Amino acid sequence: MAGSGGDSDGQQDGQHDGKQYDATPYLPRRGGLAAHRRAAADCQGCPLFQDASGTVFGAGSSSAALMLVGEQPGDQEDRRGEPFVGPAGGLLRKAMREAGLEEEQSYFTNAVKHFKFTTAAKGKRRIHKPPSLREMTACRPWLTAELRLVDPEVVVALGATAGKALLGPSFRVTHDRGTLISAPEEGAPGAAAGARGLIVATLHPAAILRAEDREEPYAGLVSDLRVAARALNGGA
Repeated sequence: MAGSGGDSDGQQDGQHDGKQYDATPYLPRRGGLAAHRRAAADCQGCPLFQDASGTVFGAGSSSAALMLVGEQPGDQEDRRGEPFVGPAGGLLRKAMREAGLEEEQSYFTNAVKHFKFTTAAKGKRRIHKPPSLREMTACRPWLTAELRLVDPEVVVALGATAGKALLGPSFRVTHDRGTLISAPEEGAPGAAAGARGLIVATLHPAAILRAEDREEPYAGLVSDLRVAARALNGGA
């Protein structure tokens, strides 16, 4: 199970099969997004590759002014090999349209590129399981590469895992959402390098889908995305 790749997998000191949790050796030495996407397909930087259908790399415009970063691919994303193509992705795109953001001019990706899950006791339904800090840290080189290659003006962090990947362990989505945050300086501990613009944090759309009353959190998502839209339009 992909869930077995987390902190309780019995491995010590961030290792699996004698290897460190680290995607760095799998990154190409040169090339653009296409080269990185091809290389990511063979990534074994942490144990999550063992049970996922495959790597789900980012997708969208290579010169996007806006990058949206989620936690990890879900069940449908894992099966199709594309980010944000399931119910949460549909809700996100609806909110983007309401906020005045253009999907065609955006780049979609996740902090972790493999689906981590556990299987329901009865049946074959795969249940999302949050990635561990070690898995997120192992996958960060891919996110750093995407940030540098796309070089967006604004990055939207969707949820706590994405926020921590981009801004470091002190990030709290409930405290920091909906405001413009300057990208951390190069080498900031626990943060992805490569972001040079502004970051806006908000809820992950999957959290809204799980809520009993979706109206208020959805309105908050749209409001936060409008902050990103205004930043892209020069604060207008």
